[in-house]
Amino acid sequence: MAKSLLFINSLEKGLVVLTAFRHHHSMSLQDIARECDISGSSAQRVAYTLESLGYLIKDPVTRRYTLSVKALSLGYSYLANEPLFKVAHNILHHLHQDCGENVNLSVPEGNDMVFVIRIHTSKNVPIYMPVGSRIPLVSSASGRAVLSLYPQDQLDEILADMPVRMHTSRTTTDKAVLKHLIIEARDNGFAYADDEFFQADVNVAAAVVGPFNMPIAAVNISVPKPRWSLARAREELGPKVMRAARAISGRSVDLTDF
Repeated sequence: MAKSLLFINSLEKGLVVLTAFRHHHSMSLQDIARECDISGSSAQRVAYTLESLGYLIKDPVTRRYTLSVKALSLGYSYLANEPLFKVAHNILHHLHQDCGENVNLSVPEGNDMVFVIRIHTSKNVPIYMPVGSRIPLVSSASGRAVLSLYPQDQLDEILADMPVRMHTSRTTTDKAVLKHLIIEARDNGFAYADDEFFQADVNVAAAVVGPFNMPIAAVNISVPKPRWSLARAREELGPKVMRAARAISGRSVDLTDF
């Protein structure tokens, strides 16, 4: 499909370069050109512009580029001003106080769930996954909870096109099994995943819905093995994430229920 005359190609290149740093601490001009599939001269112009604006820092010795703290401003407004997150904040803290475990809110983007709120437990040192970290839809309870609310024909299309890869020895890669797990989540009101993205991690999640009852986010509780078994997490934490998700969705749930 042809791009509109309103489309600014140079702006697209700048955003592509900034996004490429998601997977790299630093990059040379050659790295930027290769990673972003642009010419060396384009990489040089874009990097120079972003450095001049304060979004990139160039090391005078290695001549490699890194993101500056100013790059945080690109996502800060979203996190600070999104009404959904303001509503979720208190509810998630009540949930955390009740269960005493890691509690998260994530939103779907492409084939991933993106963490937007994280509340850590003091019971163990958590894996470093700051806000903005991503986890595949199909390999997480949060993603499966979101997918469970899509119409069946749309779910079939999504699964058919979605890449699936191994993250642990227990990652579910069979799409027929994944479909079964998602339908099970639809029936139960919450999803689960066991050792599928991180080893010794069990998580349960329920979807937050917006207009037209479409999923817009997911509440997740993540717990470690062997302190928790999957059966116990499903029995004890499944109802809690469902209540929290309903509350964030705007339904009538008494916070004392947590």
